[in-house]
Amino acid sequence: MRHIEGHRTHRIGWLRAAVLGANDGIVSTASLVLGVAAAGASSKSILIAGVAGLVAGAMSMAAGEYVSVSSQSDTERADLDRERKELAAYPRHEHAELTAIYLQRGLDAELASQVATQLMAHDALGAHARDELGISETLTARPVQAALASAGTFAVGASLPLLVVLLAPVSALMWTVSGSSLLFLALLGSLAGRAGGASVLAAAVRVTFWGALAMALTAGAGALFGVVA
Repeated sequence: MRHIEGHRTHRIGWLRAAVLGANDGIVSTASLVLGVAAAGASSKSILIAGVAGLVAGAMSMAAGEYVSVSSQSDTERADLDRERKELAAYPRHEHAELTAIYLQRGLDAELASQVATQLMAHDALGAHARDELGISETLTARPVQAALASAGTFAVGASLPLLVVLLAPVSALMWTVSGSSLLFLALLGSLAGRAGGASVLAAAVRVTFWGALAMALTAGAGALFGVVA
């Protein structure tokens, strides 16, 4: 039977990585640019620092996401291997374990036992992975997907403040970069909220607030110490 409801949980893996990458790209690059500009650097130095930040940040995001999500994937595989062995060695115990889970969810004892029997006959490991371990195909860890999404969206996000640096005069750089970056963050939050089916306004405000705080602190550090924070 065709499922007609438009759920969005299948987007969680790539959406989280994409939003994190784009947000970090905008915030870190804009903050870096503002910090260097506040220290009195030339437009060429500001641009070089921004490009270096883009490359380093994209690689860092890719590596960080791959390593962290791979750790999650390793844990999932280890749990599935352990469950597979237990199913082979102690099938009755595993049946009772699954039955108890369905009892806690509101089924009566007879029906819970029947459901456990039928699900285990169809796909025992899949039933235990989903209902005992909380591992599903929708939410399973995908390291490569997360790494590519984070790196790609970081580069896109970081390129936006750099584009402003190329177009805006040095005298107005502080205001144009900060203002445009806040606008970019608000748009990012809105898109993320819409893609995830959440409140567009709440997502936009959340992303913009933390981005503004990061840029203000970095610009302040650059002005105070004359170096990049």
